[in-house]
Amino acid sequence: MFKQKIESIMSDLSNVLPDDMKHIKEEIEKNLRATLNANFAKLELVTREEFDIQAALLQRTRAKLDALEKKIAAIENK
Repeated sequence: MFKQKIESIMSDLSNVLPDDMKHIKEEIEKNLRATLNANFAKLELVTREEFDIQAALLQRTRAKLDALEKKIAAIENK
């Protein structure tokens, strides 16, 4: 996923630079690719699928907690 994003960014930037600056273009591309890879690695990003799984798990946990709170309130009222 991240590799595709990096390649997409690199392609977009590569298209902006003029072809007569090939040497500089390659150097910029190399440095930028390394920088993007390093920064993406630091972000500790998760995929949408992982996020959705965790959100569903949190929702189920919240429902169980609400049910337990109601049971405790009922017991305390007795």
